[in-house]
Amino acid sequence: MERRYGTGPRDLAEAARWLTAGGLLVIPTETFYGLAVDPRDEAAVAALCALKQRPAGAGLPLIAGDPAHVTRCAPGWEDDPMAVALAARFWPGPLSIVLPAGPRLVPGVAAADGTVAVRITAHPVARDLCRTAGSALVATSANRRGAAPPATAAAARAGLGADPRLAVLDAGPVAGGRPSTIVRTAGGRVEVLREGAIGRNAIDAALGPAREAGA
Repeated sequence: MERRYGTGPRDLAEAARWLTAGGLLVIPTETFYGLAVDPRDEAAVAALCALKQRPAGAGLPLIAGDPAHVTRCAPGWEDDPMAVALAARFWPGPLSIVLPAGPRLVPGVAAADGTVAVRITAHPVARDLCRTAGSALVATSANRRGAAPPATAAAARAGLGADPRLAVLDAGPVAGGRPSTIVRTAGGRVEVLREGAIGRNAIDAALGPAREAGA
């Protein structure tokens, strides 16, 4: 029988326990449904990569519920004025910032260069789930490699197939559209690695004061 959760506090508590026990969970985000695991659980991370047919070394994006979660995953990120400016303007929201990863993350979460992409999610259920779990969560699109990302829990579940480690948190349809934008800040400049829901012009506008401060 498939394990399913709703969006109430009791369901979120049970879903958080499922994650901390090593389970995989389909969750809503502000763009598409994602596939979540605890980034501190190496076996769960490996299971997620196998289910998604995701190559090793690519790293996995994280969603967070608050800035403290980001700090635990990427200590010292507040020392980067450009990252702080982007976070102040776009978080919570669909902008992932590539930051130096901390030691709490297990192998497979950080990319080969030691960085991790993090955002504070704007979806209230996903944000509450992170807070209930007490941690940022891996949240990559809930589809196998090459398939379209799903905007409903049912589409995500159908695309991923049967797996006893997989549960579903259904919050109804999500917005869809473009995926989250991913940026990297380094050396006083920003590199847009993937332009998605937040465009380059909006990013440049947000960075104006930070660039002037660093001049």
